[in-house]
Amino acid sequence: MADLSAQSHYVKLTKDRGEEEVEITPGELNQPIEVPQLQVRRCLECGQPLPDTYQRPADEDWTTGIFGCAEDAESCWKGLFCPCILFGQNVETMRDDTPWTGPCICHALCVEGGMVAAAATVTFYGVDPRTSCLILEGLFFTWWLCGIYTGIIRESLQKKYHLKVI
Repeated sequence: MADLSAQSHYVKLTKDRGEEEVEITPGELNQPIEVPQLQVRRCLECGQPLPDTYQRPADEDWTTGIFGCAEDAESCWKGLFCPCILFGQNVETMRDDTPWTGPCICHALCVEGGMVAAAATVTFYGVDPRTSCLILEGLFFTWWLCGIYTGIIRESLQKKYHLKVI
């Protein structure tokens, strides 16, 4: 049991100075204050603080031609035979929280899988024309969605590396 004769550990607050009481209205103490040290320019892409002398680089023209990808042989072969893997690795480069496997599988199912389904529909006879029409409509829709997704990634790559949008 607790000892009732022990003194309290609480300190009684008293006024040391003879100042008048100030009337505080509700919410007055919860107002934001301006701290100049915290108001710095930040990068629009990553949010890191920028120095005062920073100037955004100008958008640059493309420096390679249409076959410029052949300079990097590994990337060229990967893009030719496994474009879904190359796309997944590009997305992983852009977004640290996204592993390359997710976009790769999405790209493989929508684009490469769609090409296989289209070729199979055309190749095999005996598919009802109405059914093949539905299959083609579904393929066009998934290709359209995949085009939007890859366009978003392409646009963020252009912003990150300050490339002119064509």
